[in-house]
Amino acid sequence: MTTIFLAILAVSIASGTIYASVSMSRMVRVQNRIPYHRIIGLVALLAVLLPGLAYAHGNVTIEEDGCVRRVGGGLVHFNAYQPQNEAKAQYCTEIPGEGETFLVVDLVDSGLRNTAVGVRVVRGLTETAEDQTVAYWPPAIHPDGVVRGETTLAKGLYTLIITPEGLSPSSYILRVQQVDYTQIARKSIGPLAILLLLALIGYELSKSKRGRNWRIFGQA
Repeated sequence: MTTIFLAILAVSIASGTIYASVSMSRMVRVQNRIPYHRIIGLVALLAVLLPGLAYAHGNVTIEEDGCVRRVGGGLVHFNAYQPQNEAKAQYCTEIPGEGETFLVVDLVDSGLRNTAVGVRVVRGLTETAEDQTVAYWPPAIHPDGVVRGETTLAKGLYTLIITPEGLSPSSYILRVQQVDYTQIARKSIGPLAILLLLALIGYELSKSKRGRNWRIFGQA
């Protein structure tokens, strides 16, 4: 929603800038014209680009969901809950608080519901470090399609490993009270794109003779 709002705001500012340039042209007589085709092109690019960025952050397919993994040819979905911190909040790989944590793995594909599936949580990023196990649910068949358990997580990094019997495992990296700078950078792409395009529009306006005359007119 934030990205969509910024997109609308940016397009509105750019459109208003163009309208202002047309209005001011009646007050200041100059020989050179503002490169309207360039500005309109930038506005069009902004209008096309930002809805795509909004879609990338919001309406994604299940395969593009960061909480979904492929396990043994099927799909699973993971969520974590900490009702003692926030009753209705659900998390995926970024868990904001320490303490009691409920872990839920949804077996999206029905084929996995007829297969014994086990879950292990280990401290750190090494999946084979069994001596660092903080939670373990042995392989079992889950006809309702849900593998659930409870553990206590302290601040740090963990690996949650999902292992269906006879099939390839998959894993999630859990960050408990950690800052994911990669995710922060990814979320900054949209606003940075807006600022860049607005800067280009401002540059096109400022370098024109009409833009210089506006400044002179404003000072007068």
